[in-house]
Amino acid sequence: MTVVDTLPVLRALEAAAGHAETAERQYRQEAAQRIAALEQERAFAYRRLGLVRALSDAMAAAEDEPVAVACGLAALRAKLGWATDSEARDEVAVRFAPVLQALFRSLTGEDEPDPSPQAALADFEGWYVESRGTPFWSLFDRYMPETPLVDF
Repeated sequence: MTVVDTLPVLRALEAAAGHAETAERQYRQEAAQRIAALEQERAFAYRRLGLVRALSDAMAAAEDEPVAVACGLAALRAKLGWATDSEARDEVAVRFAPVLQALFRSLTGEDEPDPSPQAALADFEGWYVESRGTPFWSLFDRYMPETPLVDF
């Protein structure tokens, strides 16, 4: 170590550089977490939109609420790729039915159905995350295995 290395000004500048590096690293981590949260929020918003659009299309021609709910549940199961029933899936369907009822009432022109489709969906999402520990919209994350490319 030289005399120059022991100068207080150099020690102070070295410490400041270290603090700046730490602050930058922390900011990058926070920014990455915020970007990931915003990305998930966007993906879930588009999943909501796509699902409600598909459910609305499936229910539009229904003559009454029970038929509409059945059509909506069939569309929901199809969107989720649920070909078979289970106790857990049946529970989700039962808890999702109020969303379909509110959506049908909205489709039939009922003024401000109570609850609104948005409120019913928010209630369902809250129940789902509370009971399952994960957002409902994560069910739409499907692993797509790589398939070999075959050249003939």
